[in-house]
Amino acid sequence: MRLCVQRAIWLLLLIASANLGAQELRDTLFRAADAAREAAIGAEAEALAPRTYERASKAFADAEEALERGRNISTVRDRIARAEGLYRDATESAELARASLAGVIKTRQDARKADAPTLSKPIWDDAEVRFATAVREMEKGDIKGAERAKREAESLYRDAELGAIKTRYLSDTRRLLADADRAKVSRYAPATLAKARGLLQDAERELNENRYDTDLPRSLAQQANYEARHAIYLAELVRNVGDKRMTTEDLILAWEKPLIDIAGAADIVPDLAAGPADLSAELTTLVEDLIASNRSLEQDLGNATTRVTEMQEEIRLLDEQLGGASQERQALMQRLQQEERVREQFTQVEQLFTRDEAQVFRNGNDVTLRLVGLNFASGSAEIASTNYPLLEKVQRAIGVFPRSDLIVEGHTDSYGSDETNLALSQSRAEALMAYMVASMRVPTSRLTAIGYGETQPVANNETADGRAKNRRIDIVIRPKF
Repeated sequence: MRLCVQRAIWLLLLIASANLGAQELRDTLFRAADAAREAAIGAEAEALAPRTYERASKAFADAEEALERGRNISTVRDRIARAEGLYRDATESAELARASLAGVIKTRQDARKADAPTLSKPIWDDAEVRFATAVREMEKGDIKGAERAKREAESLYRDAELGAIKTRYLSDTRRLLADADRAKVSRYAPATLAKARGLLQDAERELNENRYDTDLPRSLAQQANYEARHAIYLAELVRNVGDKRMTTEDLILAWEKPLIDIAGAADIVPDLAAGPADLSAELTTLVEDLIASNRSLEQDLGNATTRVTEMQEEIRLLDEQLGGASQERQALMQRLQQEERVREQFTQVEQLFTRDEAQVFRNGNDVTLRLVGLNFASGSAEIASTNYPLLEKVQRAIGVFPRSDLIVEGHTDSYGSDETNLALSQSRAEALMAYMVASMRVPTSRLTAIGYGETQPVANNETADGRAKNRRIDIVIRPKF
């Protein structure tokens, strides 16, 4: 029994050794062909030189089959050489096609990124057929036929891409508007429904004119979606009132209830005797005060934590040292005094502005003036005379820090292209810097202007108020000690 087991093990070892030898032989013979095949795959030859790639793949399979069947080694080498040569030809043809068809390939990639194969499948399929025709004609050397098919494919890919983008952003709203039509919403909420339709048209127009800047059309589509849902909701309420299932008084009281609940949570006695305006204003002021207070507390906590950590480390290091400790402790005390002076200056600057004029932040020893009251006309970098009173306060704030560097930062909302927004923000920052030099007599050596475009939003670009907050100028005051 033991002898049988030993023989079985020996037989398995012989088979494994033979297989290992066969694999090593295969790797040696096919090394160059494998490399040529990988190069063809990397060049996307299957798509860009399909006929040659198919012939190469068939020759490669024939060579592998010849090796597996134990054919004459010379025959195997000949078939491998043929496969290698064809793969090289396929790679060369693919590179040539890539250069000649660069435009349509880029358009095809853009359409694929927009998920056109799924969202615009019929048009995408037609484009793929024309693209394949262009590739075949190019591979055959028919330049004229390839050019014709290329133009047709490029046009179809662009249509597929635009269709996919519209489907992604507009289809939900279109379905909602169809639901609204079936529910006869136009009878009960015509103005809101008309607003939804208008916003949808605006979104589609923006996509037609510039499909690559989707921030504005996406926002318009979202607004249209909201207005459509709002119209359906309003129509149901109006229908209920009309059908006597709810009185007008019931409707008004139902709308007042959330406001009363919020007032109760804020410990405010709700007074709606003359309508919601006064209570709404009181709640709005409370929320703004809480936000400002929370921001200030977060900044103070962060700055205090950082200072305590740094000073604890410095004190620990001083305690480990013997020589010069008294001088370094004195330097540390000077730093503490400097920071206390910055805090006093920060408070002084903060009291210069109302909430509608500027928000004042502190980051370490830097003080930032967020000039929310400084407005520019759309697309303009010209400082209007209406901003002069605010800029006089800015001059007083800068005077509180006579030894400081000043960084003027320009920011925009997300509407418009990245390049346009970056240029506009830089122009606005430079316009304010020029004003500070000419009217405030600030030396240019203290000033730097930087435009950040839309890259540093402080609010939601999906709302008009948020976009207004993002269209801003920040002045960073960096004290020098």
